[in-house]
Amino acid sequence: MGKNTVQTKAWLEKCYPDSAPSKTTIKRWFTNFKSGRTNTDDAERPGRPNEVVIPENVEKNPQNHHGQSKRSVFTIIHEYLNMKKLFSKWVPRLLTPEQKQQRVDDSRSCLGVFTQNKKEFFRRYITMDETWIHHYTPESKRQSAEWCVDGESRPKRPKIQMSARKVMASVFWDCRGIIFIDFLEHGKTINSDYYIGLLDRLKAEIALKRLHLKKKKVLFHQDNAPCHKSLKTTAKLIELGFELLPHPPYSPDLAPSDYWLFAELKKVLRGRKFRSDNDVIAETEEYFEGLEKSFFAGGIERLEKRWNKCIDLKGDYIEE
Repeated sequence: MGKNTVQTKAWLEKCYPDSAPSKTTIKRWFTNFKSGRTNTDDAERPGRPNEVVIPENVEKNPQNHHGQSKRSVFTIIHEYLNMKKLFSKWVPRLLTPEQKQQRVDDSRSCLGVFTQNKKEFFRRYITMDETWIHHYTPESKRQSAEWCVDGESRPKRPKIQMSARKVMASVFWDCRGIIFIDFLEHGKTINSDYYIGLLDRLKAEIALKRLHLKKKKVLFHQDNAPCHKSLKTTAKLIELGFELLPHPPYSPDLAPSDYWLFAELKKVLRGRKFRSDNDVIAETEEYFEGLEKSFFAGGIERLEKRWNKCIDLKGDYIEE
């Protein structure tokens, strides 16, 4: 192996391109060997063996694997998947050249549709996404900040964890406001069949609430979740007559639900404690009902600037 961590990392990546350990792991092993360790066998430890980083768990969505500790999930996401958080979603820390090009290409395609007729774009555009809403989310450091007199020590605050109890909300909306929200029942998952049911409901809600779309084709914008991109879902979208706006993978910064709608909702809910799912649902619905139409339009109108920014950045993330 190499004489230092850099050489070792390069050698391992050459020999094991898909499974080489991270730089942090290599440094840790160098430290262990310098301290006298002579083998790579797992040291004996009390308790149950650690199964969290077996390939089956790494390939799953760690956020949905409730049997794993938060530290274990964090290890999978950072050490093995090399991800970071952007608008509450896990994305690759470094996009590949192909992923960047896809973001540029899709941004150009979207701008092409947008510039043909901007007014018509906003009339036809409908988007959706899912988000978890926790029974309790601690305030951010900025929200919990307090003024202190010079020389006065900062108040100590106990470290509070986010509540494990939560509700999944699927929100369908446009420039005029919320079309409908579906709150997932406990024990159910959003698969293709469930999502197709939501699309059928969307079609019915549009007929009741968006009469201007009666003779127009809906311009539908969704992300790349598996249930959104399956063959069954694609067939349903064609059946409904929806025109699908392209959306590149790992791009919450180009999704109004992520960079706008959910971001603002979670700012409001931070620090609030709810005793039940019904309380979460009631508060979420009340929040959206109290928003002006201009709020929803403002989030969608930002798409043009974001698509252009993505192109200017050659596909890199638009960081806030």
